[in-house]
Amino acid sequence: MFSRRNFLKTSALGAGAMSLAPSFNQLFAAPASAATGYPKRFIFIRKSSGLRPLESALLNFSAKDKALDEQKQPLVADLDKHELPKWLRGLDNHKENMTILQGLSAKMSENVHYSYSSVMGCFKSNNNTLSAIKRTTVDFELAKLFPSPFGHVELSFAGGRTGIVSGFSAPAPQTRNYCYADPDTARSELFKSVLNPDAVNSDNDMLAFLQGKEGLKESGFKGHEVKRQEAQVESIDKIRERNKKLIGISGTLAKFLPTLDPVHANGGENASTPEKQAAMTDVLIAAMKAGLTNVVTYTIDDLGTPITGLPGNETDRVGIHPLGHDEAFGGVPAWMTREQIRISHMNQVKTIVEKLKATPEGNGTMFDNTMVMYFPENGETHHGIGTESPFIIMSGRNCALDIAGRYIRLPYLGNPGHKTLGNWYTTLLNAHGNPIEHYGDLDLEMARKKLPQTGYIREFMA
Repeated sequence: MFSRRNFLKTSALGAGAMSLAPSFNQLFAAPASAATGYPKRFIFIRKSSGLRPLESALLNFSAKDKALDEQKQPLVADLDKHELPKWLRGLDNHKENMTILQGLSAKMSENVHYSYSSVMGCFKSNNNTLSAIKRTTVDFELAKLFPSPFGHVELSFAGGRTGIVSGFSAPAPQTRNYCYADPDTARSELFKSVLNPDAVNSDNDMLAFLQGKEGLKESGFKGHEVKRQEAQVESIDKIRERNKKLIGISGTLAKFLPTLDPVHANGGENASTPEKQAAMTDVLIAAMKAGLTNVVTYTIDDLGTPITGLPGNETDRVGIHPLGHDEAFGGVPAWMTREQIRISHMNQVKTIVEKLKATPEGNGTMFDNTMVMYFPENGETHHGIGTESPFIIMSGRNCALDIAGRYIRLPYLGNPGHKTLGNWYTTLLNAHGNPIEHYGDLDLEMARKKLPQTGYIREFMA
C-alpha cells in the first residue's frame, strides 16, 4: 500500500529528508490487461504558461505539512482529509481518483515559453527543430502497447489554427505528428467512415498511388533516409488497411458519432473557447468509447491560443502570453483570469472522468482502465526553467500505479531521491509492459552530484 509511512520509509524521501464493441476488439485485436481483459487508456492534456506549484497546494495543510510543502520537502497527504484549491474543486467528488504530484523536474526538456515535442520526449527541442526530435514521445510508446485503429490521436488548440496541422508528439525520431486543430475536423476525420465512406475509398486510392510512387523512389536514398522512406511506405500501407476495416464496421461506429453545434462548422470561427473545449472533449470521449484510440494527447492551449468567452472576461479576447506577464484584461487581475482558464480546463477533465465512469466496461466502467494527466508544457511558471513540473492525475481503479487519493511532493531537484520527468515516464512505461531501463535524457545537476536518477519510481508501483 502506498501510504505516507511506507513512502517516506522505503524511498530516499526519508533518508534524504462505451465499452468497446466486441466486433471492434476482435477485428483489431487490441491487447488487453491480463487482469481486466480491456486495454488501458491514457489522455495527456498539455497546458501553456506553466503551472505554479503553490496553485496546486492543498488549502488546509497542518502547520507542519504547510512548512514542508513551502520548503519543498518530501510530503504525502491524503486528499480526502484536505480541501482542494478552488480551480480543482470541480473534481471534489472524484478525490479518490486524483493525484497531485509535485516535485518532478523537467530540465532535460525545453522550457521558458514553449516545449514543443520535448516535454513528451525528455530532450531539448532546439526551438522545434525537426532534427532535434531524439526519440518517439512517451504517448506514442504507450500507444504501441495498446494498439487501436488510429493508434495515437493528437488534438490541439495551439495557435488558434484549424484543420489538420503539424502536432507536437513524435511517432519516431526526427518525425513530427499531425493533429486535428478544431472539433469539426477531428470529428470528420475520426468518423469519416460513418460520415463520408466514399471519401475513405478515395483516400485509399490516393494512398495506393503514393505507396507505389514512394516505393519507386526508395532506391535513390541512402543511410537513415532509406529507413525513413521505408517507414513512410509502411505507414501508408497501415492507413490503407485501417481504412478498409473502418468501412467494414462503420455501422458499429455510427452509434458513437458525436453531435456538434453548427457554430463549430468550418473551423468554428465564432465559437467561444469554452464551446470549443467542450466540443473537442466530446469528440475525444466518442473516439475512445468507439475504440478508435486508446491514447490521446490534447494541447488545450498554448501562448498563441486566443481565449474568448471566459467567465469574468466574456467580452475580452484574452492573450495567454501577456497574461503570463501579469497584464490584466477587462479589469480582472491576471492571477484571477489564469485561475479561470485552469477551471475551464478542469471542466474538461471532469467531463472526461464522469462520462467514462458512466460507460460500462466489463464489471466496471471505462474510467477504471483510464489515466488522465494534466500538466504544463514548460514547467513551473510562465518563463519556466523546469525545476518543477506539477501533474494533476486522474486514474481509475485498475490503474497499474498506487498513487490515487494523495498529494505527493517529491524531494526537490538536486537532492537524494529526486525524480525527473524521465523517471515518471519510465514508471508509466514499465508499469504497462515496456521494460525500458530509463526513458529520456538525464538531468545535468543530478549527474554532477552523482545522484541516482535512472529507472522507474519504485514507490509508485502497485
